[in-house]
Amino acid sequence: MMKVSVAQLQENIGSAEAFVFETSADEIDVVHEHYSLAGSIRVEGTCVNTGIFYRVEGVVHCQKAFQCDRCLEDFVQEQKHAFAEKYQKQAEDEADPEEDRDVNYFDGDVIDITDLIRDTILLAQPLNNICSPACRGLCMVCGANLNKSECGCDREVVDPRLAVLQQLLNKK
Repeated sequence: MMKVSVAQLQENIGSAEAFVFETSADEIDVVHEHYSLAGSIRVEGTCVNTGIFYRVEGVVHCQKAFQCDRCLEDFVQEQKHAFAEKYQKQAEDEADPEEDRDVNYFDGDVIDITDLIRDTILLAQPLNNICSPACRGLCMVCGANLNKSECGCDREVVDPRLAVLQQLLNKK
């Protein structure tokens, strides 16, 4: 669990406290079938008392291990994901804490940011696992990895709807 204590911050508006956490993907339940987080996850940030709410912001450092969707090679990629969220202590006389959707509510002197970190990592992952934007993938004909060498295959794809026109051009 990643918990930030705000006991020291309650007294002075504008005061800040830095925090650092080291955890694993299993501990915060970041599990996905198409990639994994290799090694530890490092979270660095600060918590600031603004007078109205506590602003928690920082950066998550992790390594993503995956198989490229284009070239099928295994890769490990360094990732950094920024996060920022507002937290407010829930008053006992407050009727509906869900009224303000921009603020997260907490009880006591501790803010649990485990859900924030898990959501930050999961939402920052792209839909496709690509090793680099310049990845050329595999040859459609022979299956060679085009990032390593050119295979020499004819990979021109003709739209089947226009194949009849191509035949007319070949007759001339």
